[in-house]
Amino acid sequence: MVLAATPMGDVGDASRRLREALATADIVAAEDTRRTRALAKALEVEITGRVVSFYDHVETARIPTLLADIEGGRTVLLVTDAGMPSVSDPGYRMVAACVARDLPVTCLPGPSAVTTALALSALPVERFCFDGFPPRKSGARREWLRSLAAEPRACVFFEAPHRLADCLADAVQVLGPDRRAAVCRELTKTYEEVVRGTLAELAAWAQEGVRGEVTVVLAGAAPESADPADLVGEVETLTASGMRLKDACGEVAAMAGVSRRELYDAVLTARSSDERMIEP
Repeated sequence: MVLAATPMGDVGDASRRLREALATADIVAAEDTRRTRALAKALEVEITGRVVSFYDHVETARIPTLLADIEGGRTVLLVTDAGMPSVSDPGYRMVAACVARDLPVTCLPGPSAVTTALALSALPVERFCFDGFPPRKSGARREWLRSLAAEPRACVFFEAPHRLADCLADAVQVLGPDRRAAVCRELTKTYEEVVRGTLAELAAWAQEGVRGEVTVVLAGAAPESADPADLVGEVETLTASGMRLKDACGEVAAMAGVSRRELYDAVLTARSSDERMIEP
């Protein structure tokens, strides 16, 4: 089986390998057969294989037949409407079924709203998590947001345009108005738009109404600053092993994300206090 990423909007993003796969696959399993045929037409590719629907409600029923096709030596190409199959789109169950039967699975890489939004967000995204779509109801959505309150990684998620304003308003209440985020709309399409700012600013902007496909990138939570006084013991352990005080303070401060000067002063204060306690 072959998974293939399809363009999110601009057909120019289609890879040569995707074109070849569409033209040569024995079976094309498509989330929306009409959109896949339209994509092939735009790419000037003729689909010669059988095209079958493969959307959420028929995915489970289609799997046995497709597995039999693969076992019979046929090539099955799985595509979704835009982006990568299995990423908030059909595909995961089919991949798992192939792996369970030790059938070959490969992937033709390509466009992804997740990585595109991360790159455009202007936020620190060296580490990130992807969370699909938030819960639709406010209570469940706020509970989900609370789980991100202390998450140090950036979080990228999709949201329906008609629910974006409510989602951002809940985020302001749960995460605070100053957490930074970016809303990416209609990525790679004619009216692509990326709006960056605080949650409060984005919530106010979204009240006017938003259209199109939306991907949100939420900045990770700022690390809590450690109290230098709580780190004195670690410094003293290093100095007891022979390390110079300044070097010990520098090492511990770097690991804890605190000021070396403040930690040094905290050590001196603690030592002074200890000396006073043992005076006769």
